[in-house]
Amino acid sequence: MRPAPTDRWTLADIPDQAGRTVVVTGPSVGGLGHHTALELARRGARVVLAGRTAGKLDETARSIAAEVPGAGLDTLVVDLSDLSSVRHAAAAAARFGAIDVLVNNAGVMGTARARTADGLDLQLATNHLGPFLLTGLLLPQLVVSGAATVVTVSSQYHRYAGRAPLDDPTRPGRGPYRTWRVYGQTKLANLLFTAELDRRCREGGVPVKALAAHPGFAGTHLAANGQYGRSSGGVASVLDAAVRAVSQSAAAGAWPTLMAATADLPGGTYVGPSGPGEMGGPPRVTAGSRLSRDERAARELWQLSERTTGTTYP
Repeated sequence: MRPAPTDRWTLADIPDQAGRTVVVTGPSVGGLGHHTALELARRGARVVLAGRTAGKLDETARSIAAEVPGAGLDTLVVDLSDLSSVRHAAAAAARFGAIDVLVNNAGVMGTARARTADGLDLQLATNHLGPFLLTGLLLPQLVVSGAATVVTVSSQYHRYAGRAPLDDPTRPGRGPYRTWRVYGQTKLANLLFTAELDRRCREGGVPVKALAAHPGFAGTHLAANGQYGRSSGGVASVLDAAVRAVSQSAAAGAWPTLMAATADLPGGTYVGPSGPGEMGGPPRVTAGSRLSRDERAARELWQLSERTTGTTYP
């Protein structure tokens, strides 16, 4: 079978996914993860919906099943901000056997200063350290597949990070909390993680490739949830409606992730929308900022993440 063209990729280029198991984190109804899971289930994949609450996972499963009768769906409860929860979820995931694709999609955006149960910044823990630990713990199941793919969802906000998040994450920062700068640093961490994971797997002969994607400006509830802890009611509804009015749909925002997960692309590839400013449009291969290609920062972040999460891989 000829690989799908990557300069004009569409949903029609997603190959048959029958016999493949895909884990998608953050699959709340209407979000990027939901649409990623939906399209993969539509093409026959067994999709594991991984999120914080069983009720919301069941809601997503019902939504997908309504569009794809007979869809192969499983659920996995995991709170990526809680390292203990990640460890429990990874142990529970053993029942799924080989994993062909892991989509690290879940995240929080623009939250106020908050520390997790592990004493970590909430945004860094949810967006980077939790996915780092989950990927490492699921690596044996990814390896068993023989040719697995890890896709981590970043953001154009990585361009506003200023620097990589290389300070000790267990020590609260001094001075005012720069919410959006911290968010940008977590998204930069996603790209540094992807580059280093792919390098380590390639050099170690591990049959796993790592790619990244970003959705452009997609109409999800992420901004409202981050600012107000909810997506509806009062000012949260106003913000949510404003985002949706000027953005592309969440379904379109999932296209870069789907391309990264299913197209014949080399490890280390970054996929984003092709429109002006990469805000929307069909997906294509793109490039991150200069900082996202800093190999030294990638190595240092990896070592810091290993120490913080207590795991070493590959």
